[in-house]
Amino acid sequence: LQNPDITITDNVLHFRAQGHGAKGDNIYEFEIEFLEPVEPKPVCRVTQRQLNITVQKKESNWWERLTKQEKRPLFLAPDFDRWLDESDAEMELKEKEEEKINKMRIESRVPKDPFKHLKKGYLIMYNLVQFLGFSWIFVNMTVRLFILGKDSFCDTFHTISDMMYFCQTLALMEIMNSLIGLVRSPLIPSVMQIFGRNFVLFVILGSLEEMQSKPVVFFIFYFWSITELFRYPYYMLSCIGIEWKPLTWLRYSVWIPLYPLGGLSEAVCIIQSIPIFSETGKFSLGLPNPLNVTIQFPFVLQIYLIALFLGIFVNFRHLYKQRKRHLGPKKRKMK
Repeated sequence: LQNPDITITDNVLHFRAQGHGAKGDNIYEFEIEFLEPVEPKPVCRVTQRQLNITVQKKESNWWERLTKQEKRPLFLAPDFDRWLDESDAEMELKEKEEEKINKMRIESRVPKDPFKHLKKGYLIMYNLVQFLGFSWIFVNMTVRLFILGKDSFCDTFHTISDMMYFCQTLALMEIMNSLIGLVRSPLIPSVMQIFGRNFVLFVILGSLEEMQSKPVVFFIFYFWSITELFRYPYYMLSCIGIEWKPLTWLRYSVWIPLYPLGGLSEAVCIIQSIPIFSETGKFSLGLPNPLNVTIQFPFVLQIYLIALFLGIFVNFRHLYKQRKRHLGPKKRKMK
């Protein structure tokens, strides 16, 4: 068909177009006067095989026939694949009502959580507090770096440690949240990350004054804080059903360079602390036995270094799967 001209005037559909039909290439036209009033604006869709014209009734009711004339035009034939009579419509409406009732019954069987809003409020506040804490750490360290340069490395621990103690102690709640099912986060990656950080913070840095002035402390705190600047806001918005795509991308992308760098900084910190623990004998445990065996803490740290890199591999794999699920191509649902 070429340039179909379709209009509705005085309840009569006028059709005129040039195309190839029974009479070859020719101009074809017809008129249909409807039984009852219709909307004057038909919708036309032309495909390679056919022409579809959709006409809307002015009032939704059943017609005895399509045209005003009792005898149907010879060129007009019903499409029984789309045919719907009154009994079929009633059956379809009944099925929809039954489906709605069944859905309501299923929903009524699911017990409603009376503490839903309380849990959501708690999660929002938790993520907000953590975001504010790590934001303070990041901004403070950045400003000091611009003002003091490398000299800010030496007193990073004394300036930042109190807030880092607070944030990392509060982070233990993430393990509890996962244990009681408050969040869907897997337990093992959370335990490995939180206890790994707290081991470095409290046991290595917190117990050795010699380690607190080393530049590696700056890099550990800086990498930790940057990662959390995107993680906690993402979770906070998720609690209220908001997804901001740039934040989602950052949350599942910035860890790619930062996570290995943070793990490497922790490893350097542990390696630097081993000679100090060997010299002081701190945390080494002597057992009362005939052989006088002593468990040297530096040996424990060497074992921990192996566990650290294994933990980095496990968490890296977990984060990669999360990134693939949230940022990978969406699978189309089969109809």
